[in-house]
Amino acid sequence: MCARMSALCRGRVVRVPAGSLVRVVGTELVIPCNVSDYDGPSEQNFDWSFSASGSSFVELASTWEAGFPAQQYRERLQRGDILLRRTANDAVELHIKNVQHPDQGHYKCSTPSTDATMQGNYEDTVQVKVLPDALRVAASPQPSPGPSLREGEPFELRCSASTTSPLHTHLALQWEVRRGPARRSILSLTHEGRFRPGPGYEQRYRSGDVRLDTVGSDGYRLSVSRALSSDQGSYRCIVSEWIGEQGSWQEIQEKAVDVGTVVIQPTVLRAAVARNVSVAEGKDLGLACNITTDRADDVRPEVTWSFSRTPDSMLPGSRVLARLDRDSLVHSSPRVALSHMDARSYHLLVRDVSKENAGYYFCHVALWTPGHNRTWHKVAEAVSAPAAVTVTWLEPDYQVYLNASKAPEFSDDLTELECRIVDVKNPEASVRFTVSWYYRANRRSDDVVTSELLAVMNGDWTLKYGERSKQRAREGDFIFSKEHPNTFNFRIQRTTEEDRGNYYCVVSAWTKQRNNSWVKSKDVFSKPINIFWALEDSVLVVKARQPKPFFAAGNTFEMTCKVSSKNIKSPRYSVLITAEKPVGDLSSPNETKYIISLDQDSVVKLENWTDASRVDGVVLEKVQEDEFRYRMYQTQVSDAGLYRCVVTAWSPVRGSLWREAATSLSNPIEIDFQTSGPIFNASVHSDTPSVIRGDLIKLFCIITVEGAALDPDDMAFDVSWFAVHSFGLDKAPVLLSSLDRKGIVNTAQRDWKSSLSLERMSMLEFLLQVHGSEDQDFGNYYCSVTPWVKAPTGSWQKEAEIQSKPIFITVKMDVLNAFKYPLLIGIGLSAAIGLLSCLIGYCSSHWCCKKEVQETRRERRRLMSMEMD
Repeated sequence: MCARMSALCRGRVVRVPAGSLVRVVGTELVIPCNVSDYDGPSEQNFDWSFSASGSSFVELASTWEAGFPAQQYRERLQRGDILLRRTANDAVELHIKNVQHPDQGHYKCSTPSTDATMQGNYEDTVQVKVLPDALRVAASPQPSPGPSLREGEPFELRCSASTTSPLHTHLALQWEVRRGPARRSILSLTHEGRFRPGPGYEQRYRSGDVRLDTVGSDGYRLSVSRALSSDQGSYRCIVSEWIGEQGSWQEIQEKAVDVGTVVIQPTVLRAAVARNVSVAEGKDLGLACNITTDRADDVRPEVTWSFSRTPDSMLPGSRVLARLDRDSLVHSSPRVALSHMDARSYHLLVRDVSKENAGYYFCHVALWTPGHNRTWHKVAEAVSAPAAVTVTWLEPDYQVYLNASKAPEFSDDLTELECRIVDVKNPEASVRFTVSWYYRANRRSDDVVTSELLAVMNGDWTLKYGERSKQRAREGDFIFSKEHPNTFNFRIQRTTEEDRGNYYCVVSAWTKQRNNSWVKSKDVFSKPINIFWALEDSVLVVKARQPKPFFAAGNTFEMTCKVSSKNIKSPRYSVLITAEKPVGDLSSPNETKYIISLDQDSVVKLENWTDASRVDGVVLEKVQEDEFRYRMYQTQVSDAGLYRCVVTAWSPVRGSLWREAATSLSNPIEIDFQTSGPIFNASVHSDTPSVIRGDLIKLFCIITVEGAALDPDDMAFDVSWFAVHSFGLDKAPVLLSSLDRKGIVNTAQRDWKSSLSLERMSMLEFLLQVHGSEDQDFGNYYCSVTPWVKAPTGSWQKEAEIQSKPIFITVKMDVLNAFKYPLLIGIGLSAAIGLLSCLIGYCSSHWCCKKEVQETRRERRRLMSMEMD
């Protein structure tokens, strides 16, 4: 009862199948039993009892006690006809093999309990009904045709099934075919009266090709209207009996019978055509396809003629020429016809054949049989051996001649090749000629040389470039043309050294087809022609000289450069004037300065000439094609150095373009001022080389003059201050401030708070001040001075730049000021915390820890009591 009302019960619950179980005599009875909602031992024990009437139960079997069963069941237990099979720790199954009518009754499953409190139910009962075996299944005699038939023919299989069960039962039937170890379900009729096709038979069932019908009261017929090769095998009829109990279905037994074996005989089909056929171009081609088959029933042929360039019809490229479908409709093109000569012969006709019709022809035949609902089934197909067809024709005869109308002598020269067609024989109006150009590099005799495609022209006059010539053809450097009907030209506008090698042309003859397409029929190769010229190194020599001796500052400096070249085609020259500091000048060693240039088109350009007061002070001009003159007016002492001409030779390319051929450097011409003028020196001094952060840093740049005495009005200085913020001089110097000879000050931007000021204290003394110094202001400081001296002519001469030795500045931290405020704050906080601690202690002792003590009254005697507080 508790098993049926599990929502109201707690603890152990024993369950067996609800309702009743129905079995047939001779079958196996299986009753499951399980325990749920129980947290006892890991493996539960079960006891089974049986009662024919449901009132008094007899011990049947136990998983715990070996002596539990009654005497009447022990022999069946020993034989294994009755056994218990544990399926889980809390589940067991009772198996009774070959159940008989006396086994009908009530079966009780219980679990022994040692619990102090009974919670839930410890047993459950199920009723078992045993019916007599009333199911009869047999194979019925099979109608014609016999078990061996042809593909496409119909066949039927029958079996009979009936039952005389006293209860209302239903029969279910399934047809199954076995082919080797594999079994497949064909079509089933369920116990609910529904048809269910097996896997792979759905389409045949919907089309009516496979059906299941009832014959009489107990006959079942499997009908196949068109047999397939897959239908071959052994057929079985499987019948199961079902009964409905309380809204659910139980299968009470199942029987099967072998009905028969179906053998499908393959259809014999062959297709044959002539093996080798030769036909002249322009004639008609006729081929016959002869069919051989053993089918004489209602089969319809489908004939397809196909063409391929290869003898394998399965390779890509095969195309259909004509087709006769199973409805005897012909599908073909205007120049191809397909006719039915007799019942077993089909003729293909190709009119006005050309060379493109040469190849292999195939005849493909398929036999179809009609099915239900206007469907068709292919029963056989065959492909003939290829018929090799050769088309004979008279090809044109011609020769190809290649010559170089223009051969290069230097790089960048023009090269022109001419490919001519000569001695043309058998010309026809339907033939046209195209050309392909190839290049082969010059190699040693033992090297393998491969040809590279430059360009190819197809039959429709389209020109395609090879990888070697694609880019240069787009740039117009390679030109392919046809200037006459039988002449093709190839031009290289600018021949390079990589273009040297062998060239040859291939002239192709193309024949026009009926569909206005063109097919290549012949290739003729020309003899190669070698494009070569001897390579010699370009030679360029530049000589510089000074026509007039140079004597003093303020005079004009003149230098001429004479150029000579060899192995350079039509050269033009560009000239660049450079200046270098003389040997021993350490102000800017190894520095080359570009002054002025003149290109190959005689365009003059100022390069790095930055003296604004002498913009027109330098001139570069061409005296002759190979001679150039450089002049510098009002020379200054700072102009001292080595002067050279850098000459580049250019060769013309494609008319207005130029290619650099060679570059050369002339010998140096030196400007050296021999003067007894003053000598300037610079030094740096500071009274505060070590300062505290925030203090003022003062740096003096002091200039001294040695030698000839000068009027202070005849001297001026450009002063610049630099700093290297490191302990060494390994970092790049940073410009701090500068003051030019006109008194204009420029100060660089800085990333920290300290500021700079620069002033002239006297004619020879300059002061740099760093206000509010920071830690970043430490490092090496030096000044750079450029003197200016007034010449007798009244012009100012720029002297060589001088630099002082560096001085190291240290910026220290003020320890007292740095720790003053933190120290005062710490002392104040410590005092406050001490006073607060004392106050808290006093309050705690006065209020929180006070204890009243009652003093006992002492007697007034001489001796004091020993009692103490």
